[in-house]
Amino acid sequence: MAGGSGAGGFGGWSVHGDGRTIADGAVVAPTERLSWPRTIGLGVQHVVAMFGATFLVPVLTGFPPTATLFFSGVGTLLFLAITGNRVPSYLGSSFAFIAPITAATATGTMGSALFGVLATGVLLALVGVVVLVTGTGWIDALMPPVVTGSIVALIGLNLAGAATANVEVSPWVAGVTLAAVLLVAVGLRGLASRLAVLLGVLVGYVVAAVAGVVDFAPVADAAWVGLPDFGTPVVSWGVLPAFLPVVLVLVAENVGHVRTVAHLTGDDEVNARTGRALLADGLATTLAGAGGGSGTTTYGENIGVMAATRVYSTAAYWVAGLVALVLSLSPKFGALVNTIPAGVLGGVTVALYGLIGVVGIKIWVDNRVDLNRPVNQFTAAVALVIGIGDLTLGGDTVTVTGIALGSLAALVVYHGMSAVERLRG
Repeated sequence: MAGGSGAGGFGGWSVHGDGRTIADGAVVAPTERLSWPRTIGLGVQHVVAMFGATFLVPVLTGFPPTATLFFSGVGTLLFLAITGNRVPSYLGSSFAFIAPITAATATGTMGSALFGVLATGVLLALVGVVVLVTGTGWIDALMPPVVTGSIVALIGLNLAGAATANVEVSPWVAGVTLAAVLLVAVGLRGLASRLAVLLGVLVGYVVAAVAGVVDFAPVADAAWVGLPDFGTPVVSWGVLPAFLPVVLVLVAENVGHVRTVAHLTGDDEVNARTGRALLADGLATTLAGAGGGSGTTTYGENIGVMAATRVYSTAAYWVAGLVALVLSLSPKFGALVNTIPAGVLGGVTVALYGLIGVVGIKIWVDNRVDLNRPVNQFTAAVALVIGIGDLTLGGDTVTVTGIALGSLAALVVYHGMSAVERLRG
């Protein structure tokens, strides 16, 4: 249970207990905080927890790291404001955008990819408005666990080819990086084990640098302080079929995040903020698309930090968002991120993309999806093969990729077979 005292001040947070300790069985609620020095330390922890995944997205897609980090920080602060400081969350770069961004930039420009990000954000914001009015019941009906799990899994496994392509550039560096990720995950305890991706990248990077694989010239030439590399979207309707299915994943991630926080804090009022959370993430993604950043989502990595520390204070996330903004104002930092070699990226994404697939399967397991039922069997089977095989249809102006077709297939197969099943009686 939570308990607090003291004046709220900025943000309306009350001080939990003496501001220094947390009693056994208690948690620091979203509307509470510890002393500011401890809160700042927790905020930095959240930055470290999100960083491993957030910086990989721009590196893998070619987007500017500084702009992505800037809009990640802005999005987090916007999310906290819109949810009334009741839903602790960091908005980091969503891996669901990697495939559509890569496809859009391969046939067009970064501007067309940004248009796809922007349009996805607008649609997600509209979903948030609908949820504010109607609740989440229709989402559960549209996307039961077998559909949600299939879509999440196919997004991760669709990217497998990109991971192995990077491994082939420098197999030994990739092997060292992957080994480091695995050893940290099982060899360390607590928060350190949750930073396996970040620490694995650091190990691989150091090894690659010692071997002379890393070119530091761009880092030396970059300024210490400067504005992020902002971009401008270019209207390109043909990219939308690849981007819009991402909304389904973002909805599932946001709803799942809110429900998890409500469960861990024992505060059912958090669930009442689901519509606001979707609206906020939609607006954050829209801003990112309008200015050169990648789309955002609520980060599960930070839930791990909260569970380990028992501190769910949104004050720590304000600190995290501000730290991200400060880091985004250093071109030298962005140049350093861009020097990560392909081998390191390959090693870490072999694990990461596979884990996304496993998360989809975990959704089936956690919700006890009956895979003996033909409706569920074929929903998963058809969607996964289309997504993993990256079935691509279309012409010169409109191309529909495997993720989009696989997501659509999951919905059509499930609801179509369910309708037939009901008619059969």
